[in-house]
Amino acid sequence: MKIQEADAKGLLLEQGLPVPGWEVARTAADARAAAERAFESGASAVVIKAQVLVGGRGKAGGVKLAGSADEAERVAGAILGMDIKGITVRKVLVAAAADIAKEFYLSAVLDRAARRILLMGSAEGGVEIEQVAAERPEAIVTVHADPLLGLRDWQARELAFRMGLGTHLKAAVGIAKGLVATMLANDADLVEINPLAIVRERDASGSIGEQLVCLDAKVTLDDSALPRHPGLEALRDLDEEDPTDIEARRAGISFIKLDGTIGCMVNGAGLAMTTMDLVKRAGGEPANFLDIGGGARSDKVAEAMRLILADPKVDAILVNIFGGITRGDEVARGLIEARRQQTRDVPMIVRIVGTNADEAGRLLREARFETAESLDDAAAKAVAASRGAAA
Repeated sequence: MKIQEADAKGLLLEQGLPVPGWEVARTAADARAAAERAFESGASAVVIKAQVLVGGRGKAGGVKLAGSADEAERVAGAILGMDIKGITVRKVLVAAAADIAKEFYLSAVLDRAARRILLMGSAEGGVEIEQVAAERPEAIVTVHADPLLGLRDWQARELAFRMGLGTHLKAAVGIAKGLVATMLANDADLVEINPLAIVRERDASGSIGEQLVCLDAKVTLDDSALPRHPGLEALRDLDEEDPTDIEARRAGISFIKLDGTIGCMVNGAGLAMTTMDLVKRAGGEPANFLDIGGGARSDKVAEAMRLILADPKVDAILVNIFGGITRGDEVARGLIEARRQQTRDVPMIVRIVGTNADEAGRLLREARFETAESLDDAAAKAVAASRGAAA
């Protein structure tokens, strides 16, 4: 689950990381009020940043500076409602503009192969790390946190020195360890700061000093761990999610939309992957991954079918059910009900084996469904039906 920059910064603050203040505005008037407060606190300019869950906001015109409250209102009004990579901007972040001396990149990501947290840093911040990795891989330094002891002080110091942060060693060590703490506290897959910046700040006496701060933040949370963190569910931005994904989550269905034309309904993640592989081997392209789970009843099957048919590209459907906990006759009743409700005629191939498969077969034959005995046969029939629909 991706969360907005402002919410990600909040998670960093909870772990004691240095994050400059900000406000979130949903209207131009609110942005003006936030800017006025920033100017009253001594800011010489404010930055207005679109809050969308995609990269490239700056290039798209979603990040602008404003030198007055009037200008902040105008800039926010132009950004709000803007379309950035297909997403409409509904809110902006308003913060005092920083006087940046140097930008860096730092992230903590879950390295599944190594079963550890990987810290990745670079002295080239403020740009997409993928670009740096492709053009100058030597500019990226990495270190793995110990799975039991976490990120050790000596590892954090080594990372800081290799990034060129020796003059801000204490702050850099604290931030690196704070990223790991943020990951562990929230079951995150990724915690990224880009840029991590050295900024010039004037203290109460008027002297100018330098501080290492987190100017931007990106956090991705593990959906499977959200039951352990009920408060984090509120950070989900439903405005930027596909309505089909929202419906699937509410129904308790594992669903991932793909680019093909053959809709797949299966029970069990492994069987779903096998089904998609066989569809591809037969010459077709799956339109989705869909796992109705164990023990699915007829109403859940009908909801799954509605999710599949919501994709206009789907021109054939393959249903592959292995009845263990799931009863085949319940699935058959759900399919029959779903076909009664569907608004367009899409050919459906059904294979059901296991618990109550004989009763399921009887129900499907009476309802005139096309069935298949083997998975290979079902995949071939689904591909043929898709090609026939496309012809």
